Amino acid sequence: MRHEIVIKGLDSIGPAAERFLQEKGDSRIVAFYAPMGAGKTTFTTALCKALGVREDAVSSPTFSIVNEYRAGNGEPVFHFDFYRIEKLEEALDIGLYDYLDSGSLCLVEWPENIEALLPEDTLRVRMDVEPDGSRILSW
Repeated sequence: MRHEIVIKGLDSIGPAAERFLQEKGDSRIVAFYAPMGAGKTTFTTALCKALGVREDAVSSPTFSIVNEYRAGNGEPVFHFDFYRIEKLEEALDIGLYDYLDSGSLCLVEWPENIEALLPEDTLRVRMDVEPDGSRILSW
């Protein structure tokens, strides 16, 4: 079944994140495919807020590759940014499979750079930027 969520602007990103969490099903590994500046980190921040993560705790893990947050229920949420990954070994060196196999929610930015390492059951989400500035999430 194809899903689609339109995000018209920043004021609708919170409700879009809540809807996404309801519609994503049991998927624990979520990969966001989008061009630079499309809003992957902004949407991930909204997802974390909807999960009860302290808003000031969320930041882009561009330099650290992975950040760990705690959801309101105490469960870990892992946020990856593989933009700077040049070799698959770099992802393996951080213990990627330990995170992916943990059963915790893993939110992945720039999954293109580690595509060969992602499990088959990864939820692959496309984020497209429309001419009017809105975003369309589809999976």
